[in-house]
Order: sequence, then C-alpha cells, then structure tokens
Amino acid sequence: MSEIGLIGKKIGMSREFFKTGQSIPVTVLKVEKARVIQLINKEKRGYDAVQLGFGKIKNSKLTKSMKGYFSKKNTEAKKILKEFKVKDLDQYKEGNEFGIEIFKDIKFLDVRSKTIGKGFAGAMKRHNFGGLRASHGVSVSHRAHGSTGQNQDPGKVFKGKKMAGHMGDKIRTMQNLEIIKTDLDNDLIYLKGSIPGSKNSEILLKKAVKNIKKLTISEKIEIFEKSKKTKEKKKITYEN
Repeated sequence: MSEIGLIGKKIGMSREFFKTGQSIPVTVLKVEKARVIQLINKEKRGYDAVQLGFGKIKNSKLTKSMKGYFSKKNTEAKKILKEFKVKDLDQYKEGNEFGIEIFKDIKFLDVRSKTIGKGFAGAMKRHNFGGLRASHGVSVSHRAHGSTGQNQDPGKVFKGKKMAGHMGDKIRTMQNLEIIKTDLDNDLIYLKGSIPGSKNSEILLKKAVKNIKKLTISEKIEIFEKSKKTKEKKKITYEN
C-alpha cells in the first residue's frame, strides 16, 4: 500500500511540544481521501499501475470527454488524476478509497511541491552571490554578478550560467521528512520542518525512497527516558 501516494493541501506551520520540553516546528497538511479510478495492467500499457483521483470539482468545469470518462467509471468527478506504478494489482479495486492510514507504519516521507514564485530576481538574491566591492573603484555595479563570458573564442555565454532571472515557481522534492503525528478524524498530518510552497498549495506525499536508519524524535525520547531510569536505579543502589 505504501507504493501509492496522496495529495494534500498545505495549511500552514505550527509547533509540537514533547514531554521532555522539546519544541519541534511542523508543517500541517490536510490530506483528502484518494479514490481508485482505474487499474492499468501490463497487457494494456506494458506496466502495472493504479490511477487515483483527488479533490472535488464541479461538473460545469469538466470537458465533455472527462464527463464521459467519469460516467463510464461510475464515479464522481475528481480534480486531479495521478498514476502510481505498483508491483501487485490484486490489493486494489476500482472505487476503493485511501486516506492517511496508508502511512500508519511509515516514519519518513518524501514530499513534492512547487516553490513560491519570486518573480525576476538579481544574481545576489537568486544565487546568493557576494556582489562587488562596496569600497574604492566600484561605482553603480555593487550588486552586479560580474563578467559572464570568455574571450573571442568561444565568445558566448554558456547555457546554465548563473545570472539574474526568474526565481522560484519550480517543482522541488524534500526527502526524509519525519511524521510527527497524524489526526485521522480531521485528515491532518504533521511533518517535521518546512515544506516548499505557499498556503493551500498542492503537496504530493510518498513513502521515503531512501532506506533510513535514523531515529525519530519519539524514539530518541524513549531511549533518553530509559537511560534516565537506569541511572536513577544505579544511584539508589549506590546510596544503599
């Protein structure tokens, strides 16, 4: 079940307090249930996949072809359709719904979203350049990015050169974000740290690709409390 992912909406940021007094910044995501719209098999496309539908949409906003597609599948219209490749199709059926319960035994997630667009930005803001000297000999061009080309040969600016331009508004993936807690009643998931994108932006959540062996915060607290208890026991025995 962890092969598939979910799409959530970024609500904002908050913090979680643990009994040890630790304060952890978290991003709160509202995750709607996903519905299986179609099962794709190897005979049809050459790979096994599940097509999931997310979010609600008015029928008036659908194209004629999409209206026909959803009526053929005998399901309500969905705003987003996304395919997820799976190894086994037997555990999925058309019409089934999944929520954040699929991440029950998972500790870390990979998150994919679009960064906030900053418009046209200079080289210092966009690429963290140091700029030119603010002392003798430099006039007007304090925040300039310096020379960009070469000699007469090749006599051009190479592609990918760090210069001023459109900043942000790009798809980015954050890996290995820890799940601090989940609220099944309100379909909320709390992830440690910040996530790219503005409020109400769409976020794709999937099980972490990398095999992570690091401990979660709750596991670290458990180890700390156990060590604390053993120290106290040793102290009592020495006193006696």
